[in-house]
Amino acid sequence: MWLDVKIMNATVFSKAEFPRLLAQTKQKQLQWLRHVHRMEDGHIPKDSCMDDLRIDGRGCEDYRHIEIETDVVSNTSGSARVKIGHTDILVGVKAEMGTPKLERPNEGFLEFFVDCSANATPEFEGRGGDDLGTEIANTLYRVFDNSSTLELKTLSITPREHCWILYVDVLLLECGGNLSDAISIAVKAALHNTRIPKVRVLEDDEGSKEIELSDDPYDCIRLNVENVPCVITLSKIGYRHVVDATSQEEACCMASLLVSVTRKGTITCFRKVGGGSLDPASIFEMLEETELGKRCMNHYRPPWRKKKV
Repeated sequence: MWLDVKIMNATVFSKAEFPRLLAQTKQKQLQWLRHVHRMEDGHIPKDSCMDDLRIDGRGCEDYRHIEIETDVVSNTSGSARVKIGHTDILVGVKAEMGTPKLERPNEGFLEFFVDCSANATPEFEGRGGDDLGTEIANTLYRVFDNSSTLELKTLSITPREHCWILYVDVLLLECGGNLSDAISIAVKAALHNTRIPKVRVLEDDEGSKEIELSDDPYDCIRLNVENVPCVITLSKIGYRHVVDATSQEEACCMASLLVSVTRKGTITCFRKVGGGSLDPASIFEMLEETELGKRCMNHYRPPWRKKKV
């Protein structure tokens, strides 16, 4: 007699000891990086990295193919799915009424939650992805902690009493490298797809207020995401810097720089990730050596760097 028993991938990976095998693989990749770093010039592994050539044929500033699909989850106010190579991200936005924050009584606000699915990679089994999820959520809070990023006043219903709270849930379906960039694109696409019902506040003779939601699905508020920035991750491998690193390239990366950039090239925040170090001079060298960085540096130049005449 056959029994319909569901066994999760995480259980299979655990019994097969895949997490330990994956850790050994990453250790070998790091050993290979140290070996390549000590190579003399002229060897193919080192020259391919230094001569703007990557293992998948891309240049250092080339992204993989990006697929964006919106309105993919029915029970949300907005949703989007983004695929970059083998990285697969699903984002859902749920609009709910709540109380405004005391420091911003005339605005709504966003709440972020990142779920690192155990099916995405064996490393996320159990609570393995909690730290990464918290780290990504904190990065999103920093990216959106800017009054010019999103017009949060449109989320206000009655000052100090009611507002719309947007709960942004991020689900990592598959990890193939460059999570931050893919998540930022997916969040922006999901916010663009979000529809918030219009509200009427009715007040009776006694001064009590009643909130009435519109039943018309087309009578809604749409968010202006024109100024919402996207995250660009510059990964330092050897003496070169690459964008859209794969998981294999990230294993060989000494340190990465997350740059939040608007469509006009304005930098809204920096963040260094990885175990390696980056001094301030190398950070701006990373930006100035890429076409993206050159456009950004036209809008942002630190006071300690004098403009060349």
